[in-house]
Amino acid sequence: MSAQTGQVDRKADLLKWLIVIVLAVVAVVANTHWTGQFLLARVVGIVVLAGVAGGIAVQTRQGGVFLDMLREARAEALRVVWPQREETWQTALLVLAVVAAMSLILWGADALFGWIIRSIIG
Repeated sequence: MSAQTGQVDRKADLLKWLIVIVLAVVAVVANTHWTGQFLLARVVGIVVLAGVAGGIAVQTRQGGVFLDMLREARAEALRVVWPQREETWQTALLVLAVVAAMSLILWGADALFGWIIRSIIG
């Protein structure tokens, strides 16, 4: 019995994905066909079709997995410990100091090698 249920679920998911693809094609063709129409009307039409297609897509097994992943990513982002303002400034100043120091070192090395090459070549 569960094999039949799995087969039906796969067929339903396939049908849903087919509908999503058809809606995407309809949005592209309609936007291309009505290029002379008011832009806002075309954008609203595309947003509505995309919303319907997205709503259908999240009802599939893969869409459910995708939604779960988005929920987990959001929860993980909320657990991130963001640096304080003072720490951010200290890090930024340290990066600027290292960049300035490396720039001076590379400029000095370039000048030194240039002087050596000019001395050899004449």
